[in-house]
Amino acid sequence: MTSPLGHRVFGSGRKTVIFLHEWLGHHDYWMPLLPYLSKDKARWVLADLRGYGWSRNLKGDFSLDEAVGDVLALADHLKAKRFHVVGHSMGGLVAQAVAAAAPRRVASLTLVCPVPASGFAADKAALARMQKVLTDDRILRDAIHARTGNRLGEGWIARKSAIARKAGTRAAQRGYLNMFTGSDISGLVKGLDVPVRLIAGKHDLPFYGMAAQKKRFSKCFSNLDAVEISEAGHYPMLETPVRLAGLIEDWVRLPSRRP
Repeated sequence: MTSPLGHRVFGSGRKTVIFLHEWLGHHDYWMPLLPYLSKDKARWVLADLRGYGWSRNLKGDFSLDEAVGDVLALADHLKAKRFHVVGHSMGGLVAQAVAAAAPRRVASLTLVCPVPASGFAADKAALARMQKVLTDDRILRDAIHARTGNRLGEGWIARKSAIARKAGTRAAQRGYLNMFTGSDISGLVKGLDVPVRLIAGKHDLPFYGMAAQKKRFSKCFSNLDAVEISEAGHYPMLETPVRLAGLIEDWVRLPSRRP
């Protein structure tokens, strides 16, 4: 059996942890964490969704159902009957949908500044501006600044912009934009008892702030832990990799001792 998703495995531990990226990123986001994750504790699997990074040549309809099927196929390819999922932003929505589709297989979720189960609701004007992020460098830079509290330097903006521009094909980015702004799986995840660690960055947009996110996620998940990173915005894996790696590894370890 082969996996449709491009991926790399780091480590050789018993547990399997699958990382999913955001709309304007790919596996590169997670690379800064690798030196701080224990290689003997888990298999840390960096995966790219269709149209991104190592999966750039894979075409599709870029729907949520398709993404869920691809993640489960990857878990099958890895021979992981149970696995953990770490999802960032848009990848956090995909992670929740995977748990809803296969609740007995998902051992835990770590959701980093995630799109909630209700999606990222955008009116016509907001959606049009988000579409322009894909082609207008100034709007892209403004969006990155806003998601990091307008507090980081130009070198950071240049690096993040470069990742965004090379992350995925235009078709994939447009398709997934429609996916995460037009999906609502609240009814599917409500009541799931999978252990969920919600991580927010203090300097993120208010939509992703701890107060708003904790209220949303507590309605859906009964086994919820929430942590705010005071020195991060929307990109803790790039802003505070040591702290985020510790939070992920700790959460992956804990559920094994839970009922």
